[in-house]
Amino acid sequence: MAFNLKPVFGYTVVYVKNVAKSVDFYAKASGYNVHRLYESHRWGELESGQSTIAFTPKHQLETDKLTGAVPRSDRERPPVGLCFVYSHVDTAYKPENKEWGQRVGYVRDIDGITLRMEAMFTH
Repeated sequence: MAFNLKPVFGYTVVYVKNVAKSVDFYAKASGYNVHRLYESHRWGELESGQSTIAFTPKHQLETDKLTGAVPRSDRERPPVGLCFVYSHVDTAYKPENKEWGQRVGYVRDIDGITLRMEAMFTH
């Protein structure tokens, strides 16, 4: 029996210091609805269209040994960055034109994760 080994992208997991605060931050910043936030605050999700953005604590006793070390300091770049694509990025943030045809702006979230906001433009 042949299996289709081409996976479908499921969701992005962002490892954060405080799940509830991060879910609130991203919901307000993006306008996405909160899909779920567990009472334990060990997992939260936002509905973001065809995919889900999930949030979980940086340290988890059940997975730290399996998934490797988290960054040693807050000065290191976090291992994930998120990009939100807007039809009119100027309404979200003051961006700059890039030579490859995008208008891009950057901000950092409450955990220092880079958020990229972009839209395509024509020269």
